[in-house]
Amino acid sequence: MAAAAAAAVGGQQQSQPELAASGLALDKAATAAHLKAALSRPDNRAGAEELQALLERVLSAERPLAAAAGGEDAAAAGGGGGPGAAEEEALEWCKCLLAGGGGYDEFCAAVRAYDPAALCGLVWTANFVAYRCRTCGISPCMSLCAECFHQGDHTGHDFNMFRSQAGGACDCGDSNVMRESGFCKRHQIKSSSNIPCVPKDLLMMSEFVLPRFIFCLIQYLREGYNEPAADGPSEKDLNKVLQLLEPQISFLEDLTKMGGAMRSVLTQVLTNQQNYKDLTSGLGENACAKKSHEKYLIALKSSGLTYPEDKLVYGVQEPSAGTSSLAVQGFVGATGTLGQVDSSDEDDQDGSQGLGKRKRVKLSSGTKDQSIMDVLKHKSFLEELLFWTIKYEFPQKMVTFLLNMLPDQEYKVAFTKTFVQHYAFIMKTLKKSHESDTMSNRIVHISVQLFSNEELARQVTEECQLLDIMVTVLLYMMESCLIKSELQDEENSLHVVVNCGEALLKNNTYWPLVSDFINILSHQSVAKRFLEDHGLLVTWMNFVSFFQGMNLNKRELNEHVEFESQTYYAAFAAELEACAQPMWGLLSHCKVRETQEYTRNVVRYCLEALQDWFDAINFVDEPAPNQVTFHLPLHRYYAMFLSKAVKCQELDLDSVLPDQEMLMKLMIHPLQIQASLAEIHSNMWVRNGLQIKGQAMTYVQSHFCNSMIDPDIYLLQVCASRLDPDYFISSVFERFKVVDLLTMASQHQNTVLDAEHERSMLEGALTFLVILLSLRLHLGMSDDEILRAEMVAQLCMNDRTHSSLLDLIPENPNPKSGIIPGSYSFESVLSAVADFKAPVFEPGGSMQQGMYTPKAEVWDQEFDPVMVILRTVYRRDVQSAMDRYTAFLKQSGKFPGNPWPPYKKRTSLHPSYKGLMRLLHCKTLHIVLFTLLYKILMDHQNLSEHVLCMVLYLIELGLENYADEESDEEASVGGPERCHDSWFPGSNLVSNMRHFINYVRVRVPETAPEVKRDSPASTSSDNLGSLHNSRRPKVLQRENSGTAQVFSLVAERRKKFQEIINRSSSEANQVVRPKTSNKWSAPGSAPQLTTAILEIKESILSLLIKLHHKLSGKQNSYYPPWLDDIEILIQPEIPKYSHGDGITAVERILLKAASQSRMNKRIIEEICRKVTPPVPPKKVTTAEKKTLDKEERRQKARERQQKLLAEFASRQKSFMETAMDVDSPENDIPMDITTAEPQVSEAVYDCVICGQSGPSSEDRPTGLVVLLQASSVLGQCRDNVEPKKLPITEEEQIYPWDTCAAVHDVRLSLLQRYFKDSSCLLAVSIGWEGGVYVQTCGHTLHIDCHKSYMESLRNDQVLQGFSVDKGEFTCPLCRQFANSVLPCYPGSNVENNLWQRPSNKSIQDLIKEVEELQGRPGAFPSETNLSKEMESVMKDIKNTTQKKYRDYSKTPGSPDNDFLFMYSVARTNLELELIHRGGNLCSGGASTAGKRSCLNQLFHVLALHMRLYSIDSEYNPWRKLTQLEEMNPQLGNEEQQPEVPILYHDVTSLLLIQILMMPQPLRKDHFTCIVKVLFTLLYTQALVALSVKCSEEDRSAWKHEGALKKNTCDAEKSYEVLLSFVISELSKGKLYHEEGTQECAMVNPTAWSPEFMEKYLQDFCLPFLRITSLLQHHLFGEDLPSCQEEEEFSVLASCLGLLPTFYQTEHPFISASCLDWPVPAFDIITQWCFEIKSFTERHAEQGKALLIQESKWKLPHLLQLPENYNTIFQYYHRKTCSVCTKVPKDPAVCLVCGTFVCLKGSCCKQQSYCECVLHSQNCGAGTGIFLLINASVIIIIRGHRFCLWGSVYLDAHGEEDRDLRRGKPLYICKERYKVLEQQWISHTFDHINKRWGPHYNAL
Repeated sequence: MAAAAAAAVGGQQQSQPELAASGLALDKAATAAHLKAALSRPDNRAGAEELQALLERVLSAERPLAAAAGGEDAAAAGGGGGPGAAEEEALEWCKCLLAGGGGYDEFCAAVRAYDPAALCGLVWTANFVAYRCRTCGISPCMSLCAECFHQGDHTGHDFNMFRSQAGGACDCGDSNVMRESGFCKRHQIKSSSNIPCVPKDLLMMSEFVLPRFIFCLIQYLREGYNEPAADGPSEKDLNKVLQLLEPQISFLEDLTKMGGAMRSVLTQVLTNQQNYKDLTSGLGENACAKKSHEKYLIALKSSGLTYPEDKLVYGVQEPSAGTSSLAVQGFVGATGTLGQVDSSDEDDQDGSQGLGKRKRVKLSSGTKDQSIMDVLKHKSFLEELLFWTIKYEFPQKMVTFLLNMLPDQEYKVAFTKTFVQHYAFIMKTLKKSHESDTMSNRIVHISVQLFSNEELARQVTEECQLLDIMVTVLLYMMESCLIKSELQDEENSLHVVVNCGEALLKNNTYWPLVSDFINILSHQSVAKRFLEDHGLLVTWMNFVSFFQGMNLNKRELNEHVEFESQTYYAAFAAELEACAQPMWGLLSHCKVRETQEYTRNVVRYCLEALQDWFDAINFVDEPAPNQVTFHLPLHRYYAMFLSKAVKCQELDLDSVLPDQEMLMKLMIHPLQIQASLAEIHSNMWVRNGLQIKGQAMTYVQSHFCNSMIDPDIYLLQVCASRLDPDYFISSVFERFKVVDLLTMASQHQNTVLDAEHERSMLEGALTFLVILLSLRLHLGMSDDEILRAEMVAQLCMNDRTHSSLLDLIPENPNPKSGIIPGSYSFESVLSAVADFKAPVFEPGGSMQQGMYTPKAEVWDQEFDPVMVILRTVYRRDVQSAMDRYTAFLKQSGKFPGNPWPPYKKRTSLHPSYKGLMRLLHCKTLHIVLFTLLYKILMDHQNLSEHVLCMVLYLIELGLENYADEESDEEASVGGPERCHDSWFPGSNLVSNMRHFINYVRVRVPETAPEVKRDSPASTSSDNLGSLHNSRRPKVLQRENSGTAQVFSLVAERRKKFQEIINRSSSEANQVVRPKTSNKWSAPGSAPQLTTAILEIKESILSLLIKLHHKLSGKQNSYYPPWLDDIEILIQPEIPKYSHGDGITAVERILLKAASQSRMNKRIIEEICRKVTPPVPPKKVTTAEKKTLDKEERRQKARERQQKLLAEFASRQKSFMETAMDVDSPENDIPMDITTAEPQVSEAVYDCVICGQSGPSSEDRPTGLVVLLQASSVLGQCRDNVEPKKLPITEEEQIYPWDTCAAVHDVRLSLLQRYFKDSSCLLAVSIGWEGGVYVQTCGHTLHIDCHKSYMESLRNDQVLQGFSVDKGEFTCPLCRQFANSVLPCYPGSNVENNLWQRPSNKSIQDLIKEVEELQGRPGAFPSETNLSKEMESVMKDIKNTTQKKYRDYSKTPGSPDNDFLFMYSVARTNLELELIHRGGNLCSGGASTAGKRSCLNQLFHVLALHMRLYSIDSEYNPWRKLTQLEEMNPQLGNEEQQPEVPILYHDVTSLLLIQILMMPQPLRKDHFTCIVKVLFTLLYTQALVALSVKCSEEDRSAWKHEGALKKNTCDAEKSYEVLLSFVISELSKGKLYHEEGTQECAMVNPTAWSPEFMEKYLQDFCLPFLRITSLLQHHLFGEDLPSCQEEEEFSVLASCLGLLPTFYQTEHPFISASCLDWPVPAFDIITQWCFEIKSFTERHAEQGKALLIQESKWKLPHLLQLPENYNTIFQYYHRKTCSVCTKVPKDPAVCLVCGTFVCLKGSCCKQQSYCECVLHSQNCGAGTGIFLLINASVIIIIRGHRFCLWGSVYLDAHGEEDRDLRRGKPLYICKERYKVLEQQWISHTFDHINKRWGPHYNAL
């Protein structure tokens, strides 16, 4: 662009003289006005030429775009104010010319006035937040911008908010895409009549200027595009050109925003073919234009858009005469023959042979695919613009411009046609692109706007052959990545499949094209054309066959596969998107009878394609072993269209089924998949790696199952219903490789399967049969029944959230069909089958979501294990469902034991599929069932309870679905005698059940027990106890007689197959078919088999009865129930039998058998009469091991555990004893000494690392595991009750000046202004912000053990969630997070009691003692381990908080600072504990905070350090409190600043200073003495505060009233007297002056009753009493009494010893009675008031401000959040960052103070700290709680770690929506917010939240 600009400038420079000469060198506006006038004349030729000349110059592209190619010099050569200037110049000219001399802005406004704005059409790019309303949408792609959505009325609709992935446009006002009821207020359709007509002259200039402007743009694009080297255009060059063109394109974009009038001008310009021809033909004399045209031709050619070289001219420039009809559609009729296509195509395919033989597709329409693929002819600006847009890989700006034009209807049609014309070119560019993801999104951004509109799609389909183009383009695209299929016959296969490893498939590059195809197929009219067009269907089936058999898996038999390919993702995605979704799209239009023809077409071509496929892979009758593909899209197309035909179109199934032979082939591969699933689950594919398991799971996973496993099973059901049942059953067992197992012999040899896999494969085969026979998904269930069954299955596995349920239930097929699973029926079914469990909150803080759980009646009647098995991705889910079922039965008292899966009655079969039930009534199945029952009864190996369960299930299915052939049963009474040669007489299960089988001939290995011929009869019974010692040797000689039957499944199957083939293959060419089956014989030599004959003499009924005995473990346990109650046979559905274990199942079956046939009933009775011989002793089978009472096993386990524990304890004890003896020989000596004194028991601690117990000593100290953290929670207390709300408008802002931290800060700085610094630092506490809070889990360890533990953590390579270098660790016992160890002070438990004996010393004595003790300097104890640890923990405490929260002194590093910091740590911990107890001590007792408290130990450490700083006795406040000094008025006049008056001191701080200055341990009476003294000061402060509050009159009244009582006996304990004295003392100064009395008379005089004043004084003193009581509780271990709120003061006062013990509580309590003055009250008050008096004389205003006020702090709270999340989201997600004024990518807001911050934003970084981390340090001293606006999630920052906490906003179903993926409305969950606040206040984030990670300051 720079060069272009330069060119423009250059042009002007050259012609400068001419310009001047022609007198046009006026300013631009005048020129424009002049031209406009010239053009308005009727004869405007002169004006037009003049304008053209001017535009030539201004927009000249004389110089090539050199700058784009990197020639900076070119730009320089241009001169004239740098490259950008000329650029600007050109645009300025254009703007002026458009406006015709007026102002451009006025012009814009004028044009906008004529905008008919019926459509919104706002275009957005990726990441924009838009809305979709399914209630209003006609097309599923409909979307609305936020403004239109909120302006419309969508209450109660099914809408959601979403983040646009590819970009989109607002559909408001477009009635093709959405219902008019959903339009917003602005776009409710206006009639065009009220829009005035556009005046001709307004846009006249535009019509002249814009063609030149657009042509100029196109020239730039041509110039800028340099044909790339081999590796595709370098991104850099293209981007450079685009950057330079930015202003031009933006200018066009602005024009489109001027509304309809301007858009229609643009449309004219863009689509006018004459304009285009005149300007771009390149035939003029202008060299530049020629060059540009050449570049255009080169670009075309290089894009492969013309013929092979020699035809170039013909292809592009001279359209042949015959093409005029097609020319409109932008095609050139190609005469190239198919042969050429093949040859030219083969080069891409590396000439691999098989490809040439593929049948080529001829499209039905006249054009060959050549013309679709290779020819482009541009006839208008629009077409060439789109061409360059594609060439430049869809630059965002261009896309937006092209889309902004769409509201113009004429343009929309023209553009859509152009887009279709370029479709093949788009595909080619996309394939080559490096940025295919971005490009895909941009393509879809455009196409979804065009193809979602049915009318438009239909028009383009008819006029431009859209379907032909799409199908051909898809076919071509896939052809580039085909490989030879290795399925079946590797050498000779002619089939080709896509290679899933290719980038095209791996990166989903085909996605935009497929997505467009699915989109247009969702329109009825388009789909109809597709289904009617035979040529298209053939092509499409051809396309689908590319996917048939892709991603073939071959089982690794020897070693583990080296490299696990992950191509299966690509394969499954490809089948789902490219095959299944278009299929569902087509199916959605085949819903009614009239559409039968379509189905016939699809089925016909599908079968043809299948037949071709079988031929191509040389398939005869046996699949190749050890290979499986999960991809059979042709089978699935066939199956789904069959299903639809029967279900909706009333087609006769047989009319669309092929012959038997084809059915046999069709069933093979789907059956192979089912067998392979069983193999994979049996770990037979384990050497293929995890990916094969992944495939098995994906195949059944919810998004795929209805396009994969369901059609497969349905197809198998269809085949089974039409093929010979014996053939089908034997095929199943053969595929599952368990044929050899089905023998009566106790031993067998399986040639194809290892013994360890036999059991699970047998289970697999039986389970498959059960699913096949009981699944009714496509066999007659209605959609609602299916939905209900799916939902019940999912809910039975686990409770589910609403969204996971939506996700797990297979979408009602096509996602684009608009049938969304959130529809009405979904909700109604859900409420019918499930109960909602609201989210619960465990105190541990793990947060549940709202869950749905099955109703009791669902468990009772609808739980369907078969459906569960079909739908489970993980096997454990089946177990989970059974466990839940068991629990339900136990709970409801229906069945106590371990139940079996219940048998569920099925919905009736659709008549077309009745044949399926013949499987249950075929001899083969009966023989298998008989054999398995016999084997289970005989305890043969490899059989499980599961096998028995499935066998019984199949028998029961057979009894439920029998054909009524019972009439002939009487005739066959002599059955057993007559049929010697076959197993069963008929095929009806009901009659076969009673048929006795006497002898069976079996083939057994030589070694089998059955073969020991010469052994005497008695011994054989051990080996095969089931023979009941009845084996007679003579039986063995009758080998060849007709007694026994041998049955071979395989032989039967072969026979049947040959019969069928011979029947169907009368034609000569098919007679000879190679037998492929013998090709694969199993490895290993066949073992020596020999024949034996077994005597069986059982029938299925007798086996069942014996099984009943076996299962119940009792003889004769079965008693036919109908003998007692004959009714039972008539109504066999008895609830008693519906739930239970195997015994129940057997009883249920016998009952059904009896009720269905009198013979059976009789035989059952007979069998029961014969006393069964005793069951021989036998080995316990696995099945029974399972049923062995679990309780028993548990009991044993418990006993073992107890024994072990006892042993361990005794061992530990003996070890401890020996260890102790060795360790401390010198222990004995001190022991003797102590015995004389009263026993003092030392505190004993257990070390959780070494397990030893003992006291903490100087040289081996024990410590408490503690977590130190800086906290600003206290600072967040506010004094107003009204909670602060999170700001959601610009007006609402939160200012922190009323927080506790702010108030204390102000006070300290005020004190420091007027008083001596060191004294100020004793008058207050800090730590409201950034105070150090210490908490412990209560476990102790030796400090040396801790050090070695830390060492081991340091060497541990495992990634921990904490940083060991910072001293962090987790408690070895409870795994709680910690970062320091607090040493326990060696001392005894009892010493407290010694010190607590009340002494009778007077208060004066005690005061002296206190003073002396404080005066003693605290020498630091000698260097012991303990003292070192104390020092190091003090260091830790200091380092826990930032320097700014420790240093408040004016002189940095002064010791006063440390002193202040240390007692403030104590204060912080006491205050926080008070908050944890709810702000008062009414509940008493030790709270949870108390248990975790380590204040006692903390006090020792602090006291030890504070004693190092002795306060000069001069300045010790204790003196001022307890002694009278002579008042010296000159005090204030000295230069140095005065001390802080004692009345300005914070009493609680004084308390801590006094106590920590005492040597530890402290005596109780000293403590009480200190409290009493301080209480007098506190009380005086209360009186002063009270006196300042009231008005002048009140003061004089009180002064007077109190003075009267002054001489009474207890004047010192009467508040009236004291108050009057205080008033009179302070009146001497200026404290009461200054203010106007009005503002102070806050309370009306009546309120100053004695009760009110008493309450005021009590409230003033209470905070101090609370802290003091807590302190006493920790130091002396005294319990806190609980009390009512109103008596809190008196209870605490007496607990602290302030109240004399003899005090009566009858009359109203008076706080003054607690006073105990150490010196005469009036004197000391005078002294205190004097200090204030002398201060206020100079600073009256401040004197008042500094008075200690009553503390009114409320408990800290987080900000209050609005009810609906949308209010937060809409305000904050567009809010700009205050630093960089851009909208942050991840906005967040602090929930403590409401500050808006950028998460991870580099704009707000300060010294490598991102804003959130920085804010967490400033606002919460390292703890931050942020709400991430775009994710609705809360993130916690704690120090250097962070964690995602979860969301406090839940949707209507009680679940979170992290990242707002679902976009449903969210509402505040108060309970969760409470939990969050609780964790914040109690500082337990570290303990409760488990997933922490380092944030590296980058949040």
